[in-house]
Amino acid sequence: MNTQNSVQIIPFSSDLKEPIKTLNIEWLNKYFRVEEKDDLMLSNPQEEIIDKGGMIFYAKCNNEILGTASLMKIDDITFELSKMAVSDKAQGIGIGNKLLLHCLAVAEEKDIKKLVLYSNRILLPAIHLYEKFGFIEVPLGNVSYKRANIKMEKTIC
Repeated sequence: MNTQNSVQIIPFSSDLKEPIKTLNIEWLNKYFRVEEKDDLMLSNPQEEIIDKGGMIFYAKCNNEILGTASLMKIDDITFELSKMAVSDKAQGIGIGNKLLLHCLAVAEEKDIKKLVLYSNRILLPAIHLYEKFGFIEVPLGNVSYKRANIKMEKTIC
């Protein structure tokens, strides 16, 4: 599947409420489990992400949503890169790369100074992607997800 050049990154809209949930639940069930916080956020993306100052983006190819990523507002200059997922059938073709590039461009455009993310060390391709784009490991601190065992951040110039 060589679709990277035809992949469009589009913003969240109310008619696209379901893909953030289906894509994230697919990978959560594959590697971990869906936690209560996940279910709340993924079932109510408008209220839990958008209405709180966050943003959701989708990777669309041939009228199909194949990936998603969110920027969740922590404060005026710090956002969390979260709820990033790519469909199993589209793994390895650069969709995660394209979503992350888009999130970084939006962060710069919106004058966001820092992005943080929480992940798990078993997700080696994801960790490698984050490192490739300049995210560095920082102390984990208090985290609300049981599966998270690494925190990374990137300062936006």
